[in-house]
Amino acid sequence: MDRINTSRRTVLTLGTTAAAASCFGATPAEAHATAHATPEPTALDELGVTELRRRMADGQLDAERLTRHYLERVERVDPLLRAVIEVNPDALREARRLDAEGERGRPLHGMPVLLKDLVETGDRMHTTAGSLALRGLRPSADATVAARLRAAGAVILGKTNLSEWAGGMSLTHHAGWSARGGQTRNPYKLDRSPNESSSGTAVAVAANLCVAGIGTETNGSIIDPASANCVVGVKPTVGLVGRGGVIPGVPSQDSVGPIARTVRDAAILLGTLVGIDDRDPATGASRGRFHRDYTRFLDADGLRGARIGVPRAVYFGYSHHADEIAERAIATLREAGATVVDPADIPTAGQLEDLPSSMVVQAYEIKSALNAYLAGAPGDHPRSLAELIAFNRAHADRELRYVRQDGLEAVHQLDYTEREYRQALATNHRLSRTEGIDAVLRRYRLDALVMPTTGPPAKIDLIRGDSYGGGASTPAALAGYPAISVPAGFAFGLPVGLTFMGTAWSEPTLLRLAHAYEQADRVRRPPAYRPADVGF
Repeated sequence: MDRINTSRRTVLTLGTTAAAASCFGATPAEAHATAHATPEPTALDELGVTELRRRMADGQLDAERLTRHYLERVERVDPLLRAVIEVNPDALREARRLDAEGERGRPLHGMPVLLKDLVETGDRMHTTAGSLALRGLRPSADATVAARLRAAGAVILGKTNLSEWAGGMSLTHHAGWSARGGQTRNPYKLDRSPNESSSGTAVAVAANLCVAGIGTETNGSIIDPASANCVVGVKPTVGLVGRGGVIPGVPSQDSVGPIARTVRDAAILLGTLVGIDDRDPATGASRGRFHRDYTRFLDADGLRGARIGVPRAVYFGYSHHADEIAERAIATLREAGATVVDPADIPTAGQLEDLPSSMVVQAYEIKSALNAYLAGAPGDHPRSLAELIAFNRAHADRELRYVRQDGLEAVHQLDYTEREYRQALATNHRLSRTEGIDAVLRRYRLDALVMPTTGPPAKIDLIRGDSYGGGASTPAALAGYPAISVPAGFAFGLPVGLTFMGTAWSEPTLLRLAHAYEQADRVRRPPAYRPADVGF
C-alpha cells in the first residue's frame, strides 16, 4: 500500500540505550544487545550470487554451510536491527536437500533469500503483513514468486519486517514498524529510519543477513528503503512479476521485485521471478516482453552513447544533501559517456504529487483487494476490512500503541463508484504515462530519467511519525513503470540512492545503465551500525 500517506511530520531523536531500545519494541535482552553489540565482519560479507556459486563449485562452500552462516548471523545481528520477523524452521533441511540434489543448472542454487512478510509460503512460516490479526495465517501453497525462487534453487531463509499493512495502516509514516515485528532500524545509524515499507528486506540485505531479498512496491516501497540502506532495489513494470499469493495493496500499482547489494544480483533474481502467472492476469501483458536472463544486458560500458534526462522540477530541491549527491552522480554519467539532457522535466510532475484521482484509485482498490484477500485466506482471522479495524481496536494496546489506523479507516469510509474509479485510473495513467514519463522520453529521445531517490533517512519517531521530504517514486508508481535505485553517496554517513526510471518493459535498459553507473562509482559499503549518540 505504501504511500497513501499525506501527513509529513518533524522527528524526535531516540537514543540506542537499553531504555530507548525498549521504546522501539525490543525485549530487554534485545535492548541489551542493542546497547553493547557491534556486528563483526565475516569472510562471506558482501559476496554475491556469482562469487558464492563459484565457491560452491570449487568445493569451498555448500548450501547447508551457507544457510547456517546466515542463520547464525541473523541470530547475532538481528536483535540490533529487527529486520527479520520470522526464520524458516526448515531452512537447513531445504539446504541439505539442495546439496543432495546437486546444482542442476539452477541460477540461485543454495542462495538464502528473505521475503517481505506479504509473500505467502506454503510451509511452517506465517504470512501476516506485520499484523497480529493474521499471526495464525499459514497458506497451503507458495506465492508465485516464492515457488519460482525455490525452483531456481534458493533457500527461503525467512520473512522480513515491514511497515504494517505495507504502510497503509496510518496516514503518518512509521517506517519499518509493525505490531508483530516491532521497529526495524537502519544499520548505518541505528536511530535512523529504514524507510518504508520493504524496510526489513532492505536492512537485512544491507547488513548481510542474506544473499538478497524480495520486496514489494506500490509507491516507493522498494526504491526508498533501497536508498536509505545503500542497496539496489528494482521496482518492475506492473505485470512483469506475478503477484499471486502476495497480500495486495493497490493492484494497478503493486510490483514485486528484488533487493540486492549489486545490480548483477538484482538482475539474476529478476530473471527467476518473471513470467506468466495464472493467479495474476496482469502478467498476460508481459508475454514476449520478459527475459529469463537479465544479466546479458549488463555492460560496464553501458552508459556510453546513452541519452539520460534529469527531471529537476519536483524531484530536486527538497534535500540539498540529496541534490549534492545526485549532481556528483550526474557528473559520473557524463564521464562514463552518457549524453545528459538537463533539465528534462516531466511535464505533469507537479500534478502527480498531489493528484485527487490517485486517492480515488487507492481507496477503491485497497478496499476491494483487501476485502477479497481476507475473505479467501485460510485460518481464523478478520474476514474483511471492517473486521480488521475492529480487531485493531480490540487490541489497541499492541496494534495502536504508536500507529493510528486512520489510513485503514479512511479507505473503509470512502465509497467510490466503479465509474468514478475507472475515470480516476484513466487520469492517473494519462498524466503519468502519455503526458508524463513517455512525453519527456519522447521529446528528448531519452533512454531513461535519473533523479535522487529520496533524501538521507530521517530519525525514527514512533510518537509523531517519521518525516519525509520528497522522493522520485510517484511517476513510475502511478504509471506502473519500472524504476531502479542504486547507491549514489552518503551525507554524514547516511545513504542516498540514485533512481533510473523508464517506460514500460524497459528493465533491460535500466539495468544496463544502473550497472554501468554502479561500476563507475562503486559507492556501496557495508553499514557501520553507529549508535544514536555518535555524530549527526
